[in-house]
Amino acid sequence: MERVLVVDDDPDIVRLVTYNLTQSGFEAVAASTGRAALEIIQKRPPDLIILDLMLPDVDGMEVCRSLRAHEASTRIPIIMLTARSEEIDRVIGFELGADDYVMKPFSPRELVLRVKSVLRRSRSDQTGMLRIGRIQLYPERRQCFAGSELVPLTVKEFDLLYELMRARGNVLSRDALMDRVWGYHGEATSRTLDTHVRRLREKLGPDGACIETARGVGYRIAI
Repeated sequence: MERVLVVDDDPDIVRLVTYNLTQSGFEAVAASTGRAALEIIQKRPPDLIILDLMLPDVDGMEVCRSLRAHEASTRIPIIMLTARSEEIDRVIGFELGADDYVMKPFSPRELVLRVKSVLRRSRSDQTGMLRIGRIQLYPERRQCFAGSELVPLTVKEFDLLYELMRARGNVLSRDALMDRVWGYHGEATSRTLDTHVRRLREKLGPDGACIETARGVGYRIAI
């Protein structure tokens, strides 16, 4: 049975949401403050979190930021639940790592459907995840982590790392990489490829050392 943590200081909303989740086959637990939620998550991470933005102590944004900063909780799906309607709040929520956003007042049935959808997507992401050492790549979400740290990559940097990780230690020639990442449309040169590899290594920090140069041939990622 999948476990959902509902974090909201409104007891009526908590009762409504937990009741509908239980009726739909979930195990529902609740917390009324951000600190209480973090304690529950530390003891036993849930499968998904429904997180209110406005909490009496630590607000939802800060709770989300804290969860995404720790390896044990960085990939727990989060649905933001809030009465705020400003677009900037939704944007900030997504930038911090929220997976979905539901506005109050809401339909309990719709919220349960959102929970099921996010969990289904999360399971799919986990299945398709690539991992080498501390580097984890989520192709569906287009996200890269080095340990618990989210690594911001450009489209081409992500595609380049994806091809190297998918090769599982085999050397990819320069031509093969340029073909797969840029295509033969005159966009890429050897210098372009080298620049992207250099930037990728820099962004990955110490983990970037696993991207090795096969002199005269191309690149590989050590496993």
